[in-house]
Amino acid sequence: MYARFKVVGLGLIIAGFVLAGVGGYTYLKTQEGADSLQPFSTAQAVERTYSDEGKLTDRGETAGAEAIMGLLVNDWGYSVNASELNPNDPLVNTASEYMYQMATIAYHTLNGTQTIVLDEPVEYQGETFAAGEYEFAVGGRYWSQFDRAHPIEGPARAAAWTGTAHALIAELGVGSVTASVLQMGLGIAAIAAALGLVLILAGAGIVWAARPEPATAKATVRAPAPAAA
Repeated sequence: MYARFKVVGLGLIIAGFVLAGVGGYTYLKTQEGADSLQPFSTAQAVERTYSDEGKLTDRGETAGAEAIMGLLVNDWGYSVNASELNPNDPLVNTASEYMYQMATIAYHTLNGTQTIVLDEPVEYQGETFAAGEYEFAVGGRYWSQFDRAHPIEGPARAAAWTGTAHALIAELGVGSVTASVLQMGLGIAAIAAALGLVLILAGAGIVWAARPEPATAKATVRAPAPAAA
């Protein structure tokens, strides 16, 4: 019976070492990714701004930063990790910072005003728009929410949601996903290493608990010899 338990225990120990190795390998690869992301963030040199009290600001105002955070948290439903918004490290290089920067670009685009000039009168759906200059408020419209055929709204879409805005949001999205994946990689590495340690301890415990008890010498007790008659 002990031989069977020993085989099971040794199997668990081997599996534990394999899992621990997987955890170590995952950790190394995750660190390589993190080491690559950091120079990329440093080269971009995008930094957030804070007040003297350590609060986020946008264009010098905390109210603007609060509105951007509202877009990110309330409208987009993103869970911000407050620890990643460090006033002592303003460089944008974490998932929450990338998402906040993305929300900053989107917020100003969504709440901007575009000037559209018509060189000649244009009729659209029974309404005539005279030649001249028009101020068009984006009003929270995303790219797909404009009427492209409208003589004012169509040009305003291209003026608001420029190729630069789309490119910056896409780039920041990649940074956010990369940072999140790296965090997941660290979590997977920790889980694999912990599970490996548990299997090693379980296997060693089975081998130890199932080992046969050592034989103990029993003292021979002799009956006393009968007394001589």
